[in-house]
Amino acid sequence: MKRFALIGGIILAAVALFVVMVQMKPAPPRKERVELDPLVEVLELDTMSANFRVTSQGTVRPRTRTVLSAEVSGTITSISPKFIAGGVFAANEVLLRIDPANYEVAVDQAEALVRQRRIEYDGAVRLRSQGYRAEAELASAAAALATADAELVRAKRNLERTSIRLPYTGMVRSKDADLGQFVNPGTVLGVAFATDYAEVRLPLTDLDLAFVDLPGAKDITASGGVEDGPPVTLTATQKGRPRSWDARIVRTEGVVDENSRVTYAVARIEDPYALGGGDALPVGTFVSATIAGSAAENIIRVPRSIVRGSDELIFVDVDNRIRTRQVSIVRGDADYVYINGGAVPGERVVVTALETPVNGMPVRVRDGIDETDGAGRAHRRSLNRP
Repeated sequence: MKRFALIGGIILAAVALFVVMVQMKPAPPRKERVELDPLVEVLELDTMSANFRVTSQGTVRPRTRTVLSAEVSGTITSISPKFIAGGVFAANEVLLRIDPANYEVAVDQAEALVRQRRIEYDGAVRLRSQGYRAEAELASAAAALATADAELVRAKRNLERTSIRLPYTGMVRSKDADLGQFVNPGTVLGVAFATDYAEVRLPLTDLDLAFVDLPGAKDITASGGVEDGPPVTLTATQKGRPRSWDARIVRTEGVVDENSRVTYAVARIEDPYALGGGDALPVGTFVSATIAGSAAENIIRVPRSIVRGSDELIFVDVDNRIRTRQVSIVRGDADYVYINGGAVPGERVVVTALETPVNGMPVRVRDGIDETDGAGRAHRRSLNRP
């Protein structure tokens, strides 16, 4: 018992000594806590002139597409080697021919009948002049001659229809008839389209229309468009490489789509299959389009990254306090937005990300624009250069 009492006394003495030493230690000096306002970088706004570009997309379509159908019946006796899918043909070139024998005979018969009716009519005229025929008989002979002439015209036209041809240079899309096949009027023989130029329908929103000068209905000429419409650059990837083609807006379709509320502008590209040289742009290719837009003056441009929500910027007032304000954005792209209201040149906007900005919150400004090394001024010019 004495041993345990001794050990307990030693522990108590050690605890007491530790408490005394802690109390004798001087307290650390107190420092006043300093609250620092957030440090932000700002950009001074300035105006500029901007040449906007309008982007869209669409699919290349032929300007003329024709379904070839037989107009007379008969057996196909010959087919051009170009009448295959992908074959290119010239204007008025015979693509296939239906057996013309029966139609040549019909022309000979019609010509013989015309000669006979001509003789009968001439005889009726002579007899009428001598008073041997009545006026009704002469009219009947004239009617018979006219009917014979009409039959001759029909026979010759049917003979021409045995040769299938198109009035434009084009390409065969599909072949639906072949050598030796018997066809009737209306039988589909194939599909072809013109290759002199192609068109792309480009959907444009109402906001897009404010920045591009499109031709109106009164400007469309006999060629189906205008010659001086806005230039367009079409881009697509071919064989793993981006390629571009020059086109031009030639007209609009004149109506607003009831479902999507867009207006379609039509861009025309000359010689899409590069028959005269260059890179071909086949029909059916999906392309992106960049349309040269109109110019805008006194526009303020800011980086897209500093816009909060859809249309808010954080301003810094003369007392270095932040103010959140909505602005009027007229256009935007991947890097910048363009403002024409709600901000004036000379105002400062925050470019530093703030977690919880509150109106009236004081900030410390690190404005590179006012630094003596000039780095901020170079940055400002790069943001607002047209």
